[in-house]
Amino acid sequence: MKLYDAVTASRRIAETPRRLEKVEILADLLRRASPEEVPIVVDYLSGNLRQGKIGIGYAALRQAIQKDPAAEPTLELREIDASFAAIPSITGPGSASERVRRLEALMARAVEEERDFLFRLVIGELRQGSLEGIMVDAIARASGVPASRLRRALMVSADLAEVGRRSLAAGEAGIEELDVRPLQPLAPMLAQTAGGVDDALESLGRAALEYKLDGARVQLHKAGDEVRVFSRSSNDVTGSVPELVELARALPARELVLDGEIIALRPDGSPLPFQVTMRRFGRKLDVAKMRGELPLLPYFFDALYLDGESLLDRPAEERFRALEQSVPAAARITRLITEDAAAAAEFARQALAAGHEGIMAKALSAPYEAGSRGKSWLKIKPAHTLDLVVLAAEWGHGRRQGRLSNLHLGARDPAGGGFVMLGKTFKGLTDEMLAWQTARLLELEVSRDAWTVWVRPELVVEIAFNDVQASPHYPAGLALRFARVKRYRLDKRVDEADTIETVQGIYRRATGQDPP
Repeated sequence: MKLYDAVTASRRIAETPRRLEKVEILADLLRRASPEEVPIVVDYLSGNLRQGKIGIGYAALRQAIQKDPAAEPTLELREIDASFAAIPSITGPGSASERVRRLEALMARAVEEERDFLFRLVIGELRQGSLEGIMVDAIARASGVPASRLRRALMVSADLAEVGRRSLAAGEAGIEELDVRPLQPLAPMLAQTAGGVDDALESLGRAALEYKLDGARVQLHKAGDEVRVFSRSSNDVTGSVPELVELARALPARELVLDGEIIALRPDGSPLPFQVTMRRFGRKLDVAKMRGELPLLPYFFDALYLDGESLLDRPAEERFRALEQSVPAAARITRLITEDAAAAAEFARQALAAGHEGIMAKALSAPYEAGSRGKSWLKIKPAHTLDLVVLAAEWGHGRRQGRLSNLHLGARDPAGGGFVMLGKTFKGLTDEMLAWQTARLLELEVSRDAWTVWVRPELVVEIAFNDVQASPHYPAGLALRFARVKRYRLDKRVDEADTIETVQGIYRRATGQDPP
């Protein structure tokens, strides 16, 4: 199958608002794909680059598409996939320039529409409207496998491309063996946001409350003496966390799968920032040295499999009991089961006082909905807000085609004059806000290129975010984490926007360190 076939399908999906039509376009593409091409189609049309990162930055990627495009589409899907797999494997002296050269050669053979597709795929902004739910329905239509069976298989495999390959190749029989079992990662259950403790208890009634840690999500798998640890994105990180391997081997259960978080703590027991914990992930060298400098503590909150039995469909209260029987208290999350609002509020206060993000509230009767953001898990945490200035905006894709969407955000710099960029966000924008900001930002335009419109810094926007983290990608060495738009502050002048000193203060209070 040619890449152009996938690109054409992507464009058609972006152009139609009708879900059933999107599903049929995808199903038709899947039917025409070979067994080797099905996983590529599933990943690409879901907006996922199969290799994750290919070792080429944004500027180099832009450079790679400056030459004239090809006149006719000739690239094959499997050829593109193989090239993206080969590029990051280039190492040694001159490897950076060689990766760019390879990408330039590839892009020179792509027509303009293919270039745009590949560019957005690599930078993670291929938002054409074929979300996971639509892709599951398309695989069901193409394979004849009921969508409910596919969703169950996806829950326990965490690999939509593999589910698609199996179901297109062998129908329902192809996915029968996909069930939760040790050493095979599954998609983690996710949470929705509650407005506060009272809202959570009103929704759930008697619930389990847990400290919400700003650590790294992990799954611990044990099958006899064999232990595997997987990250939130199902990457095998076993070699980076020997503490968890040792703990697992000491547990009485012969087979188990646990869900939890690991976190690095200061000597006083308060948590270190998320990015500090993440220094341990992906380490292949000096693991013992890093363990001594930055020990990780596990806090498990769910048991998904125990000695030959899947617990996914069991009520949470039963899974919690299985966890208590299998894991010592020191390695379990702090938990309170209550329906009393005052007790819940005090529990939340204690979590914040201990330096954690907030609390989780979980329904006691709910199953474990792997890969789903269900209403039976609710996160409750205070959000920071800053009034920042819009410096530029990028054109949207898919449903946001023709609208200025991704905002470049800056804080005032009273000492140096001007503004310091802290990151970008397209989250939190309603259709009405998109329409308004597009018109307003075009009035403020000072320059543009194919992707971005730069504007006069005259518009103040209120941004909610979780925390401030160190980042080498921005001038002040800081970036906002999980930034989203709350509202435009038309009542505020630019000289009333928050300063970079305010942002540095938030970072200093959270980490106990000076900003980079």
